[in-house]
Amino acid sequence: MTHRNFCNRTRREFLWETGAGFGATALAGMLASDGFFPSTANASTTSDAKPLAAKPPTRPAKAKSVIFLFMYGGPSHIDTFDYKPDMVGMDNKTVAVKTFGRGGKRNEGRIVEPRWKFKQYGECGKWVSDLFPHVGECVDDLAFLHSMTAESPIHGSAMLMMNSGKLISGSPAMGSWINYGLGSVNENLPGFVVMLDPSGGPISGAKNWSSGYMPATYQGTTFRHEGAPVLNLSRPEGTTQELQRDTLDMLARINRRHAVVRADNSDLAARIASYELAYKMQTSAPEAVDFSQESQATLDMYGVGREPTHHFASQCLLARRLVQRGVRFIQIYSGGNHIDYNWDAHGDLVYNHNKHAAETDQPIAALLHDLKQRGMLDETIVVWGGEFGRQPTAEYAKGTGRDHNSYGFTMWLAGGGIKGGVSVGSTDELGSQAIERPIAVKELHATVLQQMGLDPNHLAYFYNGLDQKLVGVEHVDAIHEVIA
Repeated sequence: MTHRNFCNRTRREFLWETGAGFGATALAGMLASDGFFPSTANASTTSDAKPLAAKPPTRPAKAKSVIFLFMYGGPSHIDTFDYKPDMVGMDNKTVAVKTFGRGGKRNEGRIVEPRWKFKQYGECGKWVSDLFPHVGECVDDLAFLHSMTAESPIHGSAMLMMNSGKLISGSPAMGSWINYGLGSVNENLPGFVVMLDPSGGPISGAKNWSSGYMPATYQGTTFRHEGAPVLNLSRPEGTTQELQRDTLDMLARINRRHAVVRADNSDLAARIASYELAYKMQTSAPEAVDFSQESQATLDMYGVGREPTHHFASQCLLARRLVQRGVRFIQIYSGGNHIDYNWDAHGDLVYNHNKHAAETDQPIAALLHDLKQRGMLDETIVVWGGEFGRQPTAEYAKGTGRDHNSYGFTMWLAGGGIKGGVSVGSTDELGSQAIERPIAVKELHATVLQQMGLDPNHLAYFYNGLDQKLVGVEHVDAIHEVIA
């Protein structure tokens, strides 16, 4: 093997070999600044002074807001939207079927056939159970995902996965990512609002709407539709307008004083921004929940003022009002606490699902109709679903209860450039697992981000030495079958 004499090399070769690639690094930086490479949104591109300042989408956007109707506990897909006629007549028969839920892994089980009849709706002829007759009237606007899969059959980790893309806590929720990427067009309301069931919050609580390693500005704010919309927000009695103005002036002085410091102190910036937002919300939040501006026909359409729909109906109506006011991401939880306080039907499936469907069916359909008639559905993505589905077999020797099913379940999307009247994927004849076009949670996230004008594979936040992403490190495509 011969070696070239170092002294005989040209100056160009010398610079090329001793540069160790730094020239290429500089070139890559210049090309990126000119838009040659796909842009990656990260912490350095945001304004510390106004972290929720509106930002342009990085790609063509079809939607401006998201409403996530979260059916906490795991609704049974085969009793709602995943029609399984072959199961009729199989009740109590023992079959060989592999399942994995909170009761562990099993190789056989006793069939619990669907407890509600199904009927075809709309021009697309979609089969929907008697649990959701009002939503059934909307099927031509819905895209059903019948082959959703989850990475965990346990509530806590599955919910974190559905909300943040990770099985463990500490990562930002999807609402946080959207507000990080796009900011908010309303400076007087939070960009990410969460509404809970009257029975309480879901398992793991605020971890499901946490901003994780991002500044607290991006975390979800819990709203109530009655009384004070946000706890501890109202001014104390006796507070004068002069004191309010003094408070705002003080915040402005703090802003100016720390204008230089805030560049190196995002926590300080987040705290100041939170104080300012709280001040502005003292007037904006009560106005948003003031239903006296709504017609009686609208209240009746949602089911406000009567049971069992009042609570969820009020939240759906408030969601529409918040979207009108520029709130980016709204999440409404149906179900809280444990077992029959949510969709977690381990015991009496009929009692459980009748209860929760009666509370939500009419309000959900009303929300879709209301958005559509106001021309808002085109720019609002509505997501329906839980953290997983339920098994086709009984959990116990007696009764109709079903265990958790992460192998295959149904969710649906509407609005925001989503095709209506379509169904994607399928489960087997028993609904035990996805067999056609399995869909991962990260694909659902990618679809929502893409429709909002964000590139799911380049929306990143630098933390712990890595460009963190909602969809993870590997490339993820949106669910193209449902995109109009």
